[in-house]
Amino acid sequence: MNPQLEQWQAEYARLKTRLEKVGWISEGYAQNRGPGAGGPCYQWTRKVKGKTASVALSKEQYEWLQSAISSWREMQRTIKEMQRLSRCVLFETLPHPPRRKELGKKVLGLI
Repeated sequence: MNPQLEQWQAEYARLKTRLEKVGWISEGYAQNRGPGAGGPCYQWTRKVKGKTASVALSKEQYEWLQSAISSWREMQRTIKEMQRLSRCVLFETLPHPPRRKELGKKVLGLI
Protein backbone atom coordinates (compact mmCIF):
# COMPACT_ATOMS: atom_id res chain seq x y z
CA MET A 1 0.00 0.00 0.00
CA ASN A 2 1.12 3.57 -0.74
CA PRO A 3 2.67 5.10 2.44
CA GLN A 4 1.24 8.50 1.50
CA LEU A 5 -2.24 6.95 1.25
CA GLU A 6 -1.84 5.43 4.71
CA GLN A 7 -0.89 8.84 6.09
CA TRP A 8 -3.94 10.47 4.47
CA GLN A 9 -6.21 7.74 5.82
CA ALA A 10 -4.84 8.19 9.34
CA GLU A 11 -5.32 11.96 9.14
CA TYR A 12 -8.85 11.53 7.80
CA ALA A 13 -9.70 9.15 10.65
CA ARG A 14 -8.36 11.70 13.16
CA LEU A 15 -10.55 14.40 11.63
CA LYS A 16 -13.63 12.12 11.76
CA THR A 17 -12.95 11.59 15.46
CA ARG A 18 -12.80 15.35 15.95
CA LEU A 19 -16.25 15.69 14.34
CA GLU A 20 -17.70 13.11 16.74
CA LYS A 21 -16.82 15.42 19.64
CA VAL A 22 -18.60 18.50 18.27
CA GLY A 23 -21.29 19.82 20.59
CA TRP A 24 -24.22 22.06 19.74
CA ILE A 25 -23.72 24.18 16.63
CA SER A 26 -25.10 27.42 15.25
CA GLU A 27 -24.10 29.81 12.54
CA GLY A 28 -24.09 33.58 12.82
CA TYR A 29 -22.49 36.03 15.25
CA ALA A 30 -23.21 36.62 18.92
CA GLN A 31 -22.26 40.08 20.15
CA ASN A 32 -21.97 41.74 23.53
CA ARG A 33 -22.79 45.32 22.60
CA GLY A 34 -22.32 46.53 26.16
CA PRO A 35 -24.52 48.86 28.17
CA GLY A 36 -25.50 52.14 26.59
CA ALA A 37 -25.51 50.79 23.05
CA GLY A 38 -29.08 52.01 22.60
CA GLY A 39 -30.52 48.53 22.36
CA PRO A 40 -30.14 45.04 23.75
CA CYS A 41 -26.74 44.27 25.25
CA TYR A 42 -26.54 40.79 23.77
CA GLN A 43 -27.44 40.16 20.16
CA TRP A 44 -27.32 37.31 17.64
CA THR A 45 -27.18 38.13 13.94
CA ARG A 46 -27.23 35.86 10.92
CA LYS A 47 -28.22 35.88 7.27
CA VAL A 48 -31.68 34.64 6.27
CA LYS A 49 -32.35 34.61 2.51
CA GLY A 50 -29.61 37.18 1.98
CA LYS A 51 -30.87 39.58 4.65
CA THR A 52 -29.50 40.15 8.13
CA ALA A 53 -31.73 38.97 10.98
CA SER A 54 -31.04 40.04 14.58
CA VAL A 55 -32.34 38.62 17.82
CA ALA A 56 -31.95 40.05 21.34
CA LEU A 57 -30.47 37.53 23.79
CA SER A 58 -30.17 37.02 27.52
CA LYS A 59 -26.66 36.69 28.94
CA GLU A 60 -27.14 32.92 29.24
CA GLN A 61 -28.31 32.63 25.64
CA TYR A 62 -25.35 34.74 24.51
CA GLU A 63 -22.85 32.49 26.30
CA TRP A 64 -24.50 29.33 24.93
CA LEU A 65 -24.52 30.72 21.39
CA GLN A 66 -20.86 31.78 21.64
CA SER A 67 -19.96 28.15 22.30
CA ALA A 68 -22.27 26.82 19.55
CA ILE A 69 -20.88 29.28 16.99
CA SER A 70 -17.33 28.32 17.93
CA SER A 71 -18.22 24.63 17.45
CA TRP A 72 -19.77 25.45 14.06
CA ARG A 73 -16.61 27.19 12.87
CA GLU A 74 -14.39 24.35 14.11
CA MET A 75 -16.62 21.86 12.31
CA GLN A 76 -16.38 23.88 9.08
CA ARG A 77 -12.56 23.96 9.31
CA THR A 78 -12.49 20.20 9.94
CA ILE A 79 -14.77 19.43 6.98
CA LYS A 80 -12.71 21.70 4.71
CA GLU A 81 -9.57 19.74 5.65
CA MET A 82 -11.42 16.44 5.07
CA GLN A 83 -12.37 17.67 1.58
CA ARG A 84 -8.75 18.56 0.84
CA LEU A 85 -7.56 15.11 1.96
CA SER A 86 -10.29 13.46 -0.13
CA ARG A 87 -9.05 15.32 -3.20
CA CYS A 88 -5.46 14.28 -2.43
CA VAL A 89 -6.55 10.65 -2.51
CA LEU A 90 -8.64 11.18 -5.64
CA PHE A 91 -5.97 12.92 -7.71
CA GLU A 92 -2.89 11.11 -6.39
CA THR A 93 -4.05 7.48 -6.25
CA LEU A 94 -6.58 7.03 -9.08
CA PRO A 95 -5.85 7.10 -12.81
CA HIS A 96 -6.85 10.26 -14.66
CA PRO A 97 -7.18 11.16 -18.32
CA PRO A 98 -4.14 12.24 -20.33
CA ARG A 99 -3.52 15.98 -20.28
CA ARG A 100 -1.26 18.19 -22.35
CA LYS A 101 -0.06 19.92 -19.22
CA GLU A 102 -0.22 18.94 -15.57
CA LEU A 103 -2.90 20.60 -13.46
CA GLY A 104 -1.67 22.71 -10.57
CA LYS A 105 -2.40 22.00 -6.91
CA LYS A 106 -4.49 25.16 -6.64
CA VAL A 107 -6.75 24.05 -9.52
CA LEU A 108 -7.17 20.64 -7.91
CA GLY A 109 -8.00 22.19 -4.53
CA LEU A 110 -5.01 20.59 -2.80
CA ILE A 111 -3.74 23.84 -1.27
